[in-house]
Amino acid sequence: MQKSGFAEWSATIRPLLDKEATFKGADPEAFLQGAYDGLSSGIHLKSQGATDDLAFKGPGNLAKRISQERILHFKDGDAFLAYNEKFGTRTLIEVTLTDKDGGTLLHMRHTGFPDTATRDAHTSGWQSVFNRLSDYVEAEGSAGTVTVYGDGRSTYVRTVRMALAEKGIAYKLDPLTPRDPELLKHNPFGRIPAFTDGPLEFFETRAILSYIEEAFDGPSLISQAGPTARARCEKWISLINCHAYDAMVRRYVLQYVFPSGENGQPDRKTIDAALPDIAKQLDALEHAYGGRDFLAGNTLTMADLFFAPIVEYLGRFPESAAMLESRPNIRRAHTAMRARPSYAATQPNFG
Repeated sequence: MQKSGFAEWSATIRPLLDKEATFKGADPEAFLQGAYDGLSSGIHLKSQGATDDLAFKGPGNLAKRISQERILHFKDGDAFLAYNEKFGTRTLIEVTLTDKDGGTLLHMRHTGFPDTATRDAHTSGWQSVFNRLSDYVEAEGSAGTVTVYGDGRSTYVRTVRMALAEKGIAYKLDPLTPRDPELLKHNPFGRIPAFTDGPLEFFETRAILSYIEEAFDGPSLISQAGPTARARCEKWISLINCHAYDAMVRRYVLQYVFPSGENGQPDRKTIDAALPDIAKQLDALEHAYGGRDFLAGNTLTMADLFFAPIVEYLGRFPESAAMLESRPNIRRAHTAMRARPSYAATQPNFG
């Protein structure tokens, strides 16, 4: 900009500006001279504590970096892009929203990467940004891009749905079962849940929750109480995924829901073999709660979202229901979970 000088800068930007919104009765020449002096000297950046690593150089940021008396209002997104093409600095991502044909045209461009590998490494990140921006222009909001695939009775599907509800994220539920060939398009292993956010696809519940935590605003689903609490959260998630789900759901609950014994009865041998493991796991979880309502600290975390849907089922069958009666911490914590809107919103239809 300094090399071009004020005259060339002014001649370029003046026809691109919304003059009424920009000048508001001020002398255009003096106004632009003041804006140019601030931009070319870098004072507008220093006063905001910016660094050379600043990624986004969109019109909103530009406005913030010029004093309130000298905000530059471009006519539209194309006008800003034309300006930025000549005078922009280290632009990594540009977003413009333009009225067009009764709707909103959303255009995103990212540039300034040193090489192709670096550019491609950011693709999924920019796609997530694009998805979040499209939420603002889609009538359905985030439900226009976010879909959960799976039977709502699945504990893992419910974990994902509760996470979205806790974050306040609208979504669509496509109730596919592992028997549906359509599911293979989203998870080649035919397991639920699967998850899409626009063209971004994930499977495995813990991975999906990690994306939800990082990609969306809303309350954190990871303990903010320090490394010890976060490690405990991961410990209980691992216990549930590696041990508890197998004993409590696969070898116990499902034997009642889908009986595989003689004459269409539950397989008592499988159930009886699972009960000691269930008792041992419930003992560990009972101790983990102590006097709190959550597994890892004093606030809800992902660990609670993994366990609560399982407890729902344990309370419905005789042996496990009796076990819960003698474990007051789990019952108290589950009562607190049942009171949460995310729990009520995802309650399955058990038929």
